[in-house]
Amino acid sequence: METNILIGSTVRQKPAILREFLRSLAELDRNSVTCDFIFFDNNESDESSNLLKTFRVSGSSTLLTGEPPEISYECTDETHVWNTGLIWKVASYKDFILNYAFEHGYSHVFLVDSDLVLHPLTLQQLLAANVDIVSEIFWTEWTKGAGRLPQVWMSGQYSFVPGVDQVLQNDIYRKEAIKIIGILRVPGLYEVGGLGACTLISRKAIAAGVRFARIGNVDYWGEDRHFCIRASVLGFKLYVDTHFPAFHIYRESDLDGVNNYKIDCHKTGGQERGIYTRPRKEDGNTLTLSMVVRNEADRYLKQVLEHARQYIDNAVIIDDASSDNTVELCRETLKDIPLTLVELKDSEFGNEYLLRRRQWEETIKTNPDWILALDADEVFEEDIIMTIKNLINQTEYDVYCFRLYDFWDEEHYREDRFWQAHLHYRPFLIRYLPGFPYRWRETAQHCGRLPENILDLSYANSSLRVKHFGWLREEDRKTKYERYMKFDPDGVYGNLNQYNSILDSHPSLVKWCE
Repeated sequence: METNILIGSTVRQKPAILREFLRSLAELDRNSVTCDFIFFDNNESDESSNLLKTFRVSGSSTLLTGEPPEISYECTDETHVWNTGLIWKVASYKDFILNYAFEHGYSHVFLVDSDLVLHPLTLQQLLAANVDIVSEIFWTEWTKGAGRLPQVWMSGQYSFVPGVDQVLQNDIYRKEAIKIIGILRVPGLYEVGGLGACTLISRKAIAAGVRFARIGNVDYWGEDRHFCIRASVLGFKLYVDTHFPAFHIYRESDLDGVNNYKIDCHKTGGQERGIYTRPRKEDGNTLTLSMVVRNEADRYLKQVLEHARQYIDNAVIIDDASSDNTVELCRETLKDIPLTLVELKDSEFGNEYLLRRRQWEETIKTNPDWILALDADEVFEEDIIMTIKNLINQTEYDVYCFRLYDFWDEEHYREDRFWQAHLHYRPFLIRYLPGFPYRWRETAQHCGRLPENILDLSYANSSLRVKHFGWLREEDRKTKYERYMKFDPDGVYGNLNQYNSILDSHPSLVKWCE
């Protein structure tokens, strides 16, 4: 079926705000779709009515209908004051738009409140979600000083914890709500319990009976809640997209932020940010090994790759100007695994941030589901082979953290005040989310193998352990010590006392137990 969309809005709006709303509608990317517009004019301002009458977009038609305002609506710089009569008036106007779209053969209705400014890619992004009901998110300070919250929710009247009534004194509720709100700040597609104000609705959903009219035995406030309840009962899931948040001019004072929002829109166009069409998957996820190697042929690389090939699906390896046969070893050991191998002519380890960022960029070029960042001297314990699919085939967590044990000989790891890595969890495994603003720690050494802000995502600690063989041999320890002294002699990026402890002749060791 042809994608032809009726973009509709019920309008009682101040001219300055309405002007920005209409401008953003005209600037929507309508590539490969046909769009028409319908406005239900309920304005008190003649200037606002005239803006609707003169609105034109090339290649589209505009229908204007409406009625004079009969019920007052108070909109102050503090909040918006609705009354019951006005709510159900608005519901009838929205249902008029749904009925019109269905009778005239439109494939979708896009209902948008007239105090929003849309990102140009909004419509394309919502269509790419390929679901029947989906809203683009926006964030609003509903009450001044209370912080910005989304227009979507998980359950009830406006609860962010599914199936739990909001109890402000309940610390558990608050923690869970903060977690869910944090997730919604990450670009993605999420199932929610309630939505509105910026919603794409398919013809299938309209035909099935979704409507905004009041459900007689439900006393929730607001026509959007009655729409969502009816949709859920009819079997439609509700989704929110969070890639291109709209800007909400909730107060006239918010007009000052429109220009900066538009500047940000230009920075997050499809070329630079991309339209993300892949939601988190419950199954079928693949795992990509990401690694940097340099002169590893005579160390632990073969052992590491032979173990990893038992549970990975792909590999991306950066060779940092090796002078031995490391590259050949990688190809031979992973000969049946899809492999991207990048060979650098000059070593970049002197500025580790640049090298790690290159590793990341080459890895995400392969469009991975999950990335496992291992070094060439790290091996997971055997249980990973049986449990890795359980870790990646779920939608709750985007990052997993593990404990790393520094082996000092074949059977012992080191533990003292300078060697306590195994007492802490650190991220190794991450779901790749196109659009998330990954940020690096830009230091020459100890920048981290993954972007520094990934723990802003939802994460969990795993009981699986990682064996680190980088300190196992005396010659390796000496080489590392000399490297740290060369690149960080003053301990600017690390701990100088730890550097000096590397050559300790009587370290404290603990026996490893499987």
